[in-house]
Amino acid sequence: MSITADSQSLTAHARVVVIGGGAVGVSTLYHLVKKGWTDVILVERKELTSGSTWHAAGLLPLFNMSYSVGQLHKYSVELYGRLQQETGQDVGLRTVSNIRLATNQDRMDEYHQYAGVAQTIGVDVEFLTPKEVVDIWPFAVPDGLVGAMRHSNDGYIQPADLTQALAVGARAGGGKIYRNTSVIGITQLPSGEWKVTTDRGDVVCEHVVSATGNFARQTGAMVGLNIPVIPVEHQYIVTEPHPEIQARRTQGLPELGVLRESDGSWYMREEAGGLILGPYERGAPACYVDGPVKESEYELFQEDIDRLMPHIESAIRRVPMFEELGIKKVYNGAIAYTPDGNPIVGPAWDRKNFWLSEGHSFGITAAGGAGWQLANWIVEGEPTVDMLGVEPRRFGEYATKSYLIEKNEEAYANVFVIHYPDEEREAARPLRTSPCYDRMKERGAVFGQLFGWERPNWFAPKASGQEDDWSFRRSKWFEHVGNECRNVQKNVGLLDMTAFAKARISGPGAEKFLNYVLANKLPKKLGRVGLLHGLTSQGGVHSEFTIQRESVDQFYLVSAGAWQRLDHDWLKKHMPIDGSVQFENLTNAMGVLVVAGPKARDLLQPLCGSDLAHKEFPWLSGQETTIGHAPVKLLRVNFVGELGWEIHHPIEYQNHIFDALFKNEDDFGLKPFGIRAMDSLRVEKSYRLVGTEMSIEYSAYESALDRFVAQDKGNFIGREALLARKERGESNTFVTLEVTGCEDADPLGNNPIYHDGKVVGRATSGNYGFRLGKSLALAMVSPDRAALGSELEIDILGQRYPAIVLGESPYDPQNNRLRS
Repeated sequence: MSITADSQSLTAHARVVVIGGGAVGVSTLYHLVKKGWTDVILVERKELTSGSTWHAAGLLPLFNMSYSVGQLHKYSVELYGRLQQETGQDVGLRTVSNIRLATNQDRMDEYHQYAGVAQTIGVDVEFLTPKEVVDIWPFAVPDGLVGAMRHSNDGYIQPADLTQALAVGARAGGGKIYRNTSVIGITQLPSGEWKVTTDRGDVVCEHVVSATGNFARQTGAMVGLNIPVIPVEHQYIVTEPHPEIQARRTQGLPELGVLRESDGSWYMREEAGGLILGPYERGAPACYVDGPVKESEYELFQEDIDRLMPHIESAIRRVPMFEELGIKKVYNGAIAYTPDGNPIVGPAWDRKNFWLSEGHSFGITAAGGAGWQLANWIVEGEPTVDMLGVEPRRFGEYATKSYLIEKNEEAYANVFVIHYPDEEREAARPLRTSPCYDRMKERGAVFGQLFGWERPNWFAPKASGQEDDWSFRRSKWFEHVGNECRNVQKNVGLLDMTAFAKARISGPGAEKFLNYVLANKLPKKLGRVGLLHGLTSQGGVHSEFTIQRESVDQFYLVSAGAWQRLDHDWLKKHMPIDGSVQFENLTNAMGVLVVAGPKARDLLQPLCGSDLAHKEFPWLSGQETTIGHAPVKLLRVNFVGELGWEIHHPIEYQNHIFDALFKNEDDFGLKPFGIRAMDSLRVEKSYRLVGTEMSIEYSAYESALDRFVAQDKGNFIGREALLARKERGESNTFVTLEVTGCEDADPLGNNPIYHDGKVVGRATSGNYGFRLGKSLALAMVSPDRAALGSELEIDILGQRYPAIVLGESPYDPQNNRLRS
């Protein structure tokens, strides 16, 4: 084991500098060493764990509805279980199990949906009756319970001991840790290297990792980044011992498991013969909004018991003995949060080799997994797990400080809410709106939010007064979404897709550049449109672009609105530095309205300056033309599988175009439709989405993108790895499934798929197809179970239903309607 570096002079050069000595930062250093990079250092402004790690309760909840976050948590728990043997350091791990209580059926539906996610990533759960809950946790009462879910491998750990063990492991492999070393500046040099300036000298390095917790925004500001992290105050109560709990220990009975009353928004666990109660209350304020002071160390805030009283009363109702316990101490410390409650782990935008592992609201649980994947990303160039759920670039410029305060307080208050698949949260909305927002609202739009944009999810009949309704089953909006889908099939519908990410790539090197970063061939003729994918170095799918060739050296790119910053950053970081390629972000400048349905041509032709006949305006082509008096870029593509066009336009013309289209709406049956209808329509066509059917975990061939991979065009990113994977044989095959027997619910994604009782795959998406009248799932399954007509089973909310493999694009498989 190497001696501590604290007393030595600060090294002048390193491959990686990790900033921040909490569990997250030290785990990153540990995993970099495990990957074979020994020239790595960590700097901590005070003592290890002195930020938020020291006052964390140390819980290790495996529960998370996110596929990617769930894998990070699973890895962490497995790592912590073997860390003591590896390092000789006691980490205080107690595998006492965790019980999550349910007092209503919606909560049980949430648990069953999660159990499906758990099955697909190899985490075991069991379900308990109210009586079984009391048998395991005898101080609880079963009043009002409908059941519970239990993780037997869950528990808690001592955060400071964990961090020290990771530090021992990192040092043993050659990593160095410098405590009491403050970073006062970070500069990128002309060489691309970073200079980290500290109060003990400068370090020049290839990579910088920011794992600075409450200081995240101050660290980001050093390199000109607005990091979307602001902490929120979290309180928990430690009680005096209780004789009955102490008696259990004397009798040699097992330690009580962690108890979570989700509908009361609190957790409870045994601690030194007493209990810990940790509520997640509404009204908890954001803190350190401008960052902690320089001297901040082992800092707590004044407790506010009154804020906790509803949760204390809920805990007493469930565990009556809690009323008898005296309070030993109340901890009120900062926990870093992001607007959606998940951390940010991965590369920063617009800064090469600057990495983020921030916003860890469950930092002890995530520390091991975050360090594991971040080290893979830095060393190998990409992670091994789909990290979109924690991707730093999932937020944009709209995430201002005032926005973060409101959203992060909301995320904290909603830790224990039921996480419905169609949930929409209201704080800091509306923020980004397209010009037709009010017109859509007048027509009954019920909005959702994506990347700060308001988008109609569905349309409520004017007389109904229907508000949004969330469920794991078919919601009250199911009927209305069905009507939208059928109108698109029969007449014509209009969809606002202004939130699309739009960009222009131009310059003498544009074609060469795009040919290298994308797997398909670019459109050859001016005006033609193609679908192209950016792959990872291992042949997985990173991004998807619809591209129109505007001129010999100019291309118009459209991609998913949710991944605007991710896709654009990916492109810019691959651009040559010789100035031969220019990038222009057009997202805020261009609006998009989609017109789709068999009457789309009849609606548009009287308003359009171009001939829309199929021969003159074929599928996968575009023209610069007019709608009414407005200049538009008209692209004959859509994501719903009907005759249609995307109307891309300078955003200031949107309402003119909207009004022109709706002027004779009754003549053509024109009605607006929303994102939920679009999703139903796209599943009927087996259309894939990035992050579900397309992922870095699946090769382009596994995602059945064969026709979009031009092997013969020359080299492109991921080509060799993709061909090697195909040669070895793929692990998954993309299929479309028809599900039968379930009358009130449909697959949501992450549903395990079985054959003869064995998991053989997972649904990536699901929906009801109203044009087909069938419940459908898109899925990845073992190649030997992918044949047309294969009979499988799928889990939906804890019940298994028959599922049969269909041919791709079960609705209009020959694309006759698209090409009409």
